[in-house]
Amino acid sequence: MAVLVLGGAGYIGSHMVDRLVAQGKEKVVVVDNLVTGHRAAVHPDAVFYEGDLSDKDFMRKVFKENPDVDAVIHFAAFSLVAESMVDPLKYFDNNTAGMVKLLEVMNECGVKNIVFSSTAATYGIPDEIPILETTPQKPINPYGESKLMMETIMKWADQAYGIKFVALRYFNVAGAKPDGSIGEDHGPETHLLPIILQVAQGVREKIMIFGDDYNTPDGTNVRDYVHPFDLADAHILAVDYLRKGNESNAFNLGSSTGFSNLQILEAARRVTGKDIPAEKADRRPGDPDTLIAASDKARKVLGWKPEFDDIDKIIASAWAWHSSHPKGYDDRD
Repeated sequence: MAVLVLGGAGYIGSHMVDRLVAQGKEKVVVVDNLVTGHRAAVHPDAVFYEGDLSDKDFMRKVFKENPDVDAVIHFAAFSLVAESMVDPLKYFDNNTAGMVKLLEVMNECGVKNIVFSSTAATYGIPDEIPILETTPQKPINPYGESKLMMETIMKWADQAYGIKFVALRYFNVAGAKPDGSIGEDHGPETHLLPIILQVAQGVREKIMIFGDDYNTPDGTNVRDYVHPFDLADAHILAVDYLRKGNESNAFNLGSSTGFSNLQILEAARRVTGKDIPAEKADRRPGDPDTLIAASDKARKVLGWKPEFDDIDKIIASAWAWHSSHPKGYDDRD
């Protein structure tokens, strides 16, 4: 058997590939168009194809050349909330329409298992905290809407074609491989922790905290942080779940503990020993006050047990990457 990882040159995808290769149980095939991913992030023992999942002829070629692929792990979606508010059609084209084309080729090629990287953004401003899988999904930005549409499309593809899926809805991802060899490198960077660590490095002068009037204890956004290796392990468990013939399902992935932006800033100062200057700024559009996941279902059904359950440990792993790669993958490309 083999696993196809879409978006395997990206931040989370590269950790997924690294984890699969380390297991040594099966062949790992990677597809990435390198629009936001990095070729240097892909483990050398994986089979790599540069191309776009919406190119059906290209995807047919990938499946034809790797007939042992029986499961797809999908990370190849745009994921910037603010960008989606400005350019929603980009998100519906790449994310939602891309899913349709992928499922069409999977159905043609007889590949019946897909694990999908969904998001807490499908819940919008949740009716309850912590968020359950049964919490109503009411997105407040095009990114979350596009991911919810992708979940819906998979549901109907399951009913019509028997393509089974697991949707993994997770929250803020933070951290890196502890040895510092792979990590987070976006251009431009929009995620809180890497920006904070770039300030610690001296790459940026200061961190801007967007909004201090949210309905939270200190007025800044509260989020649930998960390490990419813990996410990767959940995806592996989800593939095993589908291969055993189980029904399609959705799971939240989170630490069940929320940290505010100011708490993350203080933790980063503690871990790095740097001052990290910060300033307040206006809110960004489309940002909910609090997102914290209840991941009891994933722990019970999939047997998921996160290893990185301490925020200082997560930040320390990210710092190992950023401090050794001040220019990201440009240091190696």
